[in-house]
Amino acid sequence: MTGLSADRVVAVTGAGRGLGRAHALAFAAEGARVVVNDLGVGLDGTPGSRATGSGGPADLVVAEIREAGGEATAHSGDIATTEGAASLIRTALDTYGRFDTLVNNAGFLRDRMLVNLDEDDWDAVVRVHLKGHFLPLKHAAAHWRAETKAGRTPVARVVNTSSGAGLLGSVGQGNYSAAKAGIIGLTLVAAAELARYGVAVNAVAPAARTRMTERAFADTMAAPGTGFDTMAPENVSPLVVWLGSAASAGVTGRVFEAEGGRITVMEGWHPGPTTDRGTRHTPAEAGETARELLSRAVPPGRVYGT
Repeated sequence: MTGLSADRVVAVTGAGRGLGRAHALAFAAEGARVVVNDLGVGLDGTPGSRATGSGGPADLVVAEIREAGGEATAHSGDIATTEGAASLIRTALDTYGRFDTLVNNAGFLRDRMLVNLDEDDWDAVVRVHLKGHFLPLKHAAAHWRAETKAGRTPVARVVNTSSGAGLLGSVGQGNYSAAKAGIIGLTLVAAAELARYGVAVNAVAPAARTRMTERAFADTMAAPGTGFDTMAPENVSPLVVWLGSAASAGVTGRVFEAEGGRITVMEGWHPGPTTDRGTRHTPAEAGETARELLSRAVPPGRVYGT
């Protein structure tokens, strides 16, 4: 099979539905062999029911890919555990003999205002999003480092999934926003540390209609007369496929927003107005200085939900 991802082996976590499913199908359409990871849990991470007679969500996506002439295999391990993350990489290597691209996408929501947010709901969301990015990345990186030391420097790619909530915050999603902001920090560190092993690491902050966002985007459908559904998950996947391919050489440590037909490079934290008096401020002087600097600074974007 030919295509942008021909001969590459790609693992996509949380690929049974929504964005992950769209990514897996898009990679397969471009020639990749895909490891489709999904636990089949509910929207809040509680155990879900398997589709009668047809396996879980991962199996259904694998069947779609195979029916279209592609190659795929299912993985049902919990990637927020050491064994589950390690077995994801092993599955790729044992099945296809190589591993080229990791797309970290798995996640769920437990939305509450901060004063009502239980510790268990905080831990569960941070675990699946942030730890669920770290552990597959760690085990993938260990494989690519070993390949480099053996004289086989890979052309490896990692695409992490953040969110507008991680960039700006989102009311009622303190746990999710914190985890998604952490993913951006992890992306920057991984890009710096893993470049020597031939690994490029980037992140996307997608906006699309999925189980997690269907209420927020319920009224956003195809633009009149165009047939183009701006909130379809499939709109985000082309950028993810490109970032996960050899064609994205030289692009690392970057964060992109993707929604409909729009792609934006996010520029992150940069020094703004500053002053240095050369000696210590008193608290009152520090306050006066801070207010003067803020008067010259670019206002922050609005938190979602305000």
